[in-house]
Amino acid sequence: MARFHNRKKKVFVKPIVKKNQQQQSNVDHITGNKIPKSFVFSRGKLPGPLRQLQMDLRKLMLPYTALNLKEKKRNNLKDFLNVAGPMGVTHFLILSKTETSPFLRVAKTPQGPTLTFKIHEYSLAVDIAQSQLRPRCPQDLFKNPPLIVLSGFATGDEHLKLTTTMFKNIFPDIDINTVKLSSCQRIVLLNYNKDTKLIDFRHYSIRLQPVGVSRRIRKFVQNHQVPDLRNLQDVSDFVTKAGYGSESEADEEAATVTLTSDLSRVNRASTKSAVKLQEIGPRMTLQLTKIEGGLCSGEIMFSEYGNGGDKRKADSEEGNGKEDGENDDEMEDSEEDNEGEDNEENIEESDED
Repeated sequence: MARFHNRKKKVFVKPIVKKNQQQQSNVDHITGNKIPKSFVFSRGKLPGPLRQLQMDLRKLMLPYTALNLKEKKRNNLKDFLNVAGPMGVTHFLILSKTETSPFLRVAKTPQGPTLTFKIHEYSLAVDIAQSQLRPRCPQDLFKNPPLIVLSGFATGDEHLKLTTTMFKNIFPDIDINTVKLSSCQRIVLLNYNKDTKLIDFRHYSIRLQPVGVSRRIRKFVQNHQVPDLRNLQDVSDFVTKAGYGSESEADEEAATVTLTSDLSRVNRASTKSAVKLQEIGPRMTLQLTKIEGGLCSGEIMFSEYGNGGDKRKADSEEGNGKEDGENDDEMEDSEEDNEGEDNEENIEESDED
């Protein structure tokens, strides 16, 4: 007789996440404000350097972004928007490329507005690191969101006020009374030049150095290693000997701060430390060309080229990158609903916040 094996099937149980837990993860427990999250993706085909710029922007937006977000050709804007709601995503950063120049669109979900920037120049993070003698990028640098500093935007123009509000809301708010100094490790600087109407976009790392401590002593305390004293006659020679280029750095009062808490073995509370900024990239030169009232559509609230022929010229320049998304929308809308659901699942499986 044949033997019948009792094979128990493993039943997959989907974990249940309560709505209260989802809401708490999207809200800052200190300030009580909603934490902004972002998607950085592209519309249309991008060359290799722009693909790397997209990855640099994702790294810049950490930790509240999908670093390993995977896109497919059949994914349209609605697919990203449908996934953005349950995941608490509040902003889209969309890169596109036309025959003339690349563009960056910054959109607020789900109903806009959308700011379109023309990228005149850009440098990747790897290019900036190669140009530096001692590039600095520690592993824990991206565990906390960067600070945002805006300069030159207080001109009274409505489109600049909207630009200021948009960039302020991309990053989480901080409470100066409760913020930890150890979490302030990066800074994003946007400087507007009213003469050229260009925006300089920079990304820096923040480093503190104790004032009055030589580089030799600082490295000795940080590395926990016994120094090589074989060629010295006395220990004092190790302290007083000049060398290593920046042994005696000039301490400027304007660049020093008094710490309120301990940050490291060399940066102690109630001591003065010099603030050093080191660029880590990416670097961009942007020009605001258009503001739309909706999500990549709607009423044109501002156009750098004005109304008429110049405006149609600007629209035609941005058309190639934008038409790819719009054509995808029209084609995908005509397909079956099941295929649209599969696209959303593909995005959800590849997201890692």
